[in-house]
Amino acid sequence: MPYRRTSVFTETSVPEALLHAHRTKPGVWGLIEVLQGRLLYRVLDPNREQILGPGGPSGVVEPAVPHEVEPLGPVQFQVTFYRLPERESQPSLKGA
Repeated sequence: MPYRRTSVFTETSVPEALLHAHRTKPGVWGLIEVLQGRLLYRVLDPNREQILGPGGPSGVVEPAVPHEVEPLGPVQFQVTFYRLPERESQPSLKGA
């Protein structure tokens, strides 16, 4: 389920940390959506690259996998973070 969305980043406002290898926490996925322009999404392990653009595929960020982005000229994008819903308390199976 989605739980947080970044503000819209541009080629000049993208945080420096996103331009270099970083990762989400275990159990947290991200979805990179490009609103305008083009963005290079690079997964570092295993190595693969994808150019993201509006109306095209979004960049799927897998939990704890190192990745980085690189603006390819003027761009606007944002990231939505997802995690599994917290489990509701389960009834005890003792004595079953």
